[in-house]
Amino acid sequence: MSRSLPSESLDQLFRTARTHNRLGGEVSDETLRELYDLLKWAPTTANTNPARFVFVKSPEAKKRLEPALDEGNREKTMTAPVTVIIGHDMGFYEKLPYLFPHADAKSWFDTSPEEALQTVALRNGSLQGAYLILAARSLGLDCGPMSGFNNAKVDAEFFAGTRIRSNFLVNLGVGDHSAIFPRSPRLPFDEAAQIL
Repeated sequence: MSRSLPSESLDQLFRTARTHNRLGGEVSDETLRELYDLLKWAPTTANTNPARFVFVKSPEAKKRLEPALDEGNREKTMTAPVTVIIGHDMGFYEKLPYLFPHADAKSWFDTSPEEALQTVALRNGSLQGAYLILAARSLGLDCGPMSGFNNAKVDAEFFAGTRIRSNFLVNLGVGDHSAIFPRSPRLPFDEAAQIL
């Protein structure tokens, strides 16, 4: 980790990458597996890895997702090649004997109140979801991350009988650059950050 990525790589990941509302093309199962094999390296508290990913790709699976979508997100989600449901497992600590074998990390969480588990699961699952976006961009995919859906409906349809809860969705594919707005501004350093 001793050198910066080339400028064109930084463009692809950050500077020219956009949130897309219209996505086409095809995304192979092999690409989705490659995507996961990159994002799985996201850092998480005690290597908890609470995120769970459902790659909604088939027409049948898309139909299951459709009733949970807000009207403004319905068409773009139904026409995207893949929609990823990023969730987090509230029972993440059950995997810690495998994921964090050098300490009894499971005992740190298995008697925690639900609110404390939610904080750890949501924070770290969101971090893994952000890594999914960067991994997708690094593989040449465009992304359309979004809220705007009924979490309870998604949970009932895709995670019934589990402790997994949905967080956000990401559409994946090849973006239609003619369908995006001009880039919105971002806060400058001095308004968003400080060096102490």
